[in-house]
Order: sequence, then C-alpha cells, then structure tokens
Amino acid sequence: MDIQLLSQYASNAFLYTIPFLFVLTVVVFFHELGHFLVARYNKVDIESFSVGFGRELFGFVDNKNTRWKFCWIPLGGYVKFIDDEDPTSSINNSVDKSEDINGFHGKSLLARSSIVAAGPIANFILAIILFSFLYTFIGKPTVLPIVESIKEYSAADVAGFNVGDKIVRINDKDIHNFSDIPNIVAVNSGVELTFTIHRKNQEIILFATPGNLESKNMPENTTGIGVLGISGGLSQGNVEIKKYPIHKSFVMGISDTYNIIKVTLNYVGGIIIGKESADQLGGPIRIAQISGQVASMGFSPLISLTALLSVSIGLINLFPVPMLDGGHLFFYAIEAIRKKPLSEKIQGIFFRIGLGFVIFLMIYATWNDLIQLNIFDSF
Repeated sequence: MDIQLLSQYASNAFLYTIPFLFVLTVVVFFHELGHFLVARYNKVDIESFSVGFGRELFGFVDNKNTRWKFCWIPLGGYVKFIDDEDPTSSINNSVDKSEDINGFHGKSLLARSSIVAAGPIANFILAIILFSFLYTFIGKPTVLPIVESIKEYSAADVAGFNVGDKIVRINDKDIHNFSDIPNIVAVNSGVELTFTIHRKNQEIILFATPGNLESKNMPENTTGIGVLGISGGLSQGNVEIKKYPIHKSFVMGISDTYNIIKVTLNYVGGIIIGKESADQLGGPIRIAQISGQVASMGFSPLISLTALLSVSIGLINLFPVPMLDGGHLFFYAIEAIRKKPLSEKIQGIFFRIGLGFVIFLMIYATWNDLIQLNIFDSF
C-alpha cells in the first residue's frame, strides 16, 4: 500500500474521530439517561451510570449512591441496576434477597417495560429538541425549486427545461421548495403535468410527462414511480434559511423525527422483501466519515446529524432482537401473555442468538463501509 495514501487515511481517521465521538457520546448519554430517569421514578436502586466501556477515566458518586463514570472506550454506555449481573440487565441471582434493595427485576411488568422503553423514547425526544433548537435559533435551510441540473433525454429535457428555471406551480399546486416537486411527480408517472416556470423574469408554461424510475436492483424493471429528470442543489442563491417560532419548530421537529422513522422502516422492510439492497447499511466507519465531513461544514449540520443518528439508534433499539431494548420488550410481551417470564435458560439462548446477529450485522456494515471507501483498491 502506498505510504502517502496510508498517511492520508490516518490523518482522515484522526479528523473524523472527534466529531464521531461527540455525536455518539451525546446520543448514548441521552439514551441511557432515559433508562436512568424512569428507573429513578420507579424507585429502582442504580449501581452505576456509564458512558463508554472499559477502565474508568473519571467519575463521581451521587447522593443516591450511584456511580457516574466515564470510561476510556467511548463507544456506547449502560445503566447497571443493583440486581443486574452485567450491563445487559441479566438478573444477578447472587444478590441477597433479604437485603433492603429496590432491584429492577423485582418491579412490576409495567415498570420494567417503561424503564426499558425510556431509552429509545429519550432518543426521539432528543432529536425533536435538537431539530426545534435549530429551526428556532439557526433556521431551517430550504432548497428552492430551482433547476440546477437536467438529465439528458429525460422528461424535463424533452419538455424544454433549462438550468436556472424556477418551478412555481405544477398544475394548480403552488411549489415553495424543491421537495414539493418529487412529491407530485412521483405519483404521476405517465401523466402529462403543466409546469409554470419563472425564467429570466418571464413566466412560461411547459408540459412534461414523468417517466418511470428504474429499479436499483433490477434495472430492466420499473418501479411505477414518476421521475422528471431534474435536480436541485446547494448553490448560492438556491438555498433559503428561515427561522421559525418555537411552537412551529417543535411541530416541525416531530414531523422530521416521524419521517426519519418512516423512511428507515420502509428501507428495512424493502431489504426484507428484496426490494432494496443492503449495501447501503453503514457502520461506525461510515458514521465517523460522515461526522467528520459534516463537522467541517459547521456546527448546525453536526447537530442535524446528531438528531438523525439519535432517531436511528432509538429505532434500532426497538427492534425485537435479544440484547437490544426491543428484545427485552419482546420478552415482556411474552411474559404478559404467559403470565410468567420465560426461563433463564431460554432467555440465555435467545440472548446468544441476538448477540451473534448483532455481531454479524456490525461486521457486515463495517465491510460495506470499507467497500464504500474503496479501501481495498489501494492494496
């Protein structure tokens, strides 16, 4: 491998590390804080609150005798209850039942479920708060409906669109930002649409019939989704930043959080049924790379990325996979139906399966990251 290229990779890794750790630490801290606060509300004794794994760097003990610690491997974290065997919240049978403790495992099914669910919910709340903060104090960037590029031989090219055209109306619907355009075009494949265009201080009318979007996995097939063949962009003058009142920002934050969840679930569902490719799954390397790139763009994009990852991590944790919060909730649902929990042996088997799945997913995502970075082409 070229020494200069190796040096470049090492330099990039260093530049990406700090933003990555900032984003991950914030997201993990709020996730664990959700577990912690609801556990405290349910009067559960908490042994430790850890940000990171491994040896403790520094920490303190609060007035409830909980050890708050920050460890030297900042790639996760956990809340450990007084009757936990380990950070995965498996029960510690060696705890003296006669001791005056308020353990997690002795609480009601509703209390345990609420404590477990509080972590992902905290991630969603964090995202809403971050989005609201951005839209109120910094502003929300809106890509204006200005054509920045046109695909050759596309519906837009045939209809006579020019770069710089501003689309102000499609049929009888006013267009305020670029995202309004695909929302209309996508559901009108093969249907002629009337476009009102502002071009060099003149208003003109163009007629275009959206074509069909080709399937990514099977290019010979079409999806039935309409496509015009234009794209917007972030060129100077094509983006408008607007601040909103706090109540509107809050509603917009909820909407953005919901949309991220919806898009993620649609993508995961598409992978399961074979409509989407899993090669877009990213791991820590890609997150670090994106974090570094976004950080170079300024504080606002980094906060947006933190909100996005907070939603993603909260949602992933709700998947019914043992080892994750969703796995615990799945077991609690079975317990509610059976009126008794599964045996520790059965739960242990499922947790091992879940651990294997999580490790496989991490390896696969990391492999995708390395391929996306073209790192193997350098050898």
